[in-house]
Amino acid sequence: MLKRVLVTGGNKGIGLALVKKFLEADYDIVVVARDFSDFPYRDNEKVTTIEYDLSNIENLSELAKEVGEIDTLVNNAGFLQPKYTYDNYPKKAKEKIMNVDLHAPVELMTLFSEDMKKRGYGRIVNNTSIAGQVGHPDIWYGIAKAGVINATKIFAKLLGSDGIIVNCIAASPVDTDMQKDNSEERKAEFKKLVPSGRFAKPEEAAEVMFWLATSCPEYVNGATIDFNNGSYVR
Repeated sequence: MLKRVLVTGGNKGIGLALVKKFLEADYDIVVVARDFSDFPYRDNEKVTTIEYDLSNIENLSELAKEVGEIDTLVNNAGFLQPKYTYDNYPKKAKEKIMNVDLHAPVELMTLFSEDMKKRGYGRIVNNTSIAGQVGHPDIWYGIAKAGVINATKIFAKLLGSDGIIVNCIAASPVDTDMQKDNSEERKAEFKKLVPSGRFAKPEEAAEVMFWLATSCPEYVNGATIDFNNGSYVR
């Protein structure tokens, strides 16, 4: 094992909590994000930071070369745009969210799985959302997350025989910066559905994703881990 992980969107929220977990486990970590101004591990010798906008999917192969070899990939980066409605969604906004939330994770799985196959080992974890299962008012966010859930299952089938395990987590709302674009009324409605009456903490989601990325059994492959406190029983 290389014990070298790439975490996209690892500069804050769930991603930052994941970086902390991987540091505690003595991994070398590459973090890809757009802004590292408040990143607490910038000077840590185990952490490499790369400023990159994942909406730029045309240059992802160059990004992969800069990252180098890894044996663990965490596709954590994502965002939503609740200000747009299904019937008033600008083309550029649609393209950007699909690039970041769907096309980039799929392309990164494709790129990094090649070296993983040569070594006969790899772990891939995708951060999806309950929105990919039940829908979302930001229609293209929900569509993108549903696509990542589907891609997780497909890549698990394609790569499992090469020793690469691919899973994802589908979380209900987590208390991160992503919630800043939601109204207080909407957040209150979410919490009414949750038995605990609160959003998840980033550290809780990171705990599940870290398990998938490190020590979950090999037979846990192609799985979507529901992470919603029992609030969305299907």
